[in-house]
Amino acid sequence: MTELVETKLKSEVIFQGCFLDVRRDVVKLPNGKTTTREWINHPGAVVILPILPDGLIGLIRQYRYAAQDEFIELPAGKLDFDEEPIVCAARELKEEIGYKAGKLTFLTKIHPAIGFANEIMSVYLAENLEKTDCNLDADEFLELLPTSLEDAVNLVWNGKITDVKTIIGVLWLNRLYQ
Repeated sequence: MTELVETKLKSEVIFQGCFLDVRRDVVKLPNGKTTTREWINHPGAVVILPILPDGLIGLIRQYRYAAQDEFIELPAGKLDFDEEPIVCAARELKEEIGYKAGKLTFLTKIHPAIGFANEIMSVYLAENLEKTDCNLDADEFLELLPTSLEDAVNLVWNGKITDVKTIIGVLWLNRLYQ
């Protein structure tokens, strides 16, 4: 089997933001030649599959500036410095939709943009939810959309849900609850 690893020879931060940076690396290819790779260094994130007390899924509707559109999504958020994913999942669940989970179960990890970012998202199922207060960030605006699993799956298949983490999460739920 052919070795496919690319070896970093040099790395340069070309942009440093509040929580991510953009890098340009010179790499040695498997055939011995060199090229450049530009990529985003991301701290990681979580996505939560909340099962509300009435059995509906806690989807949200949110405007995403980079894509210039509103999206139907599962609650999610980036990891704070040195934060464990399960702690982030509990925090984001409370912040975004105002619930505390009696049970958080790790399901899987996903890589949402492997062509240009190192972000890893940990996916958690949130069950036995108890209502608390929302605590949205000052620049965060969203609406809770309680949705049946059947309707959520239909939103995926008819192209109304296009967010990759939400597609994966809804299909995981469909598999778990079949």
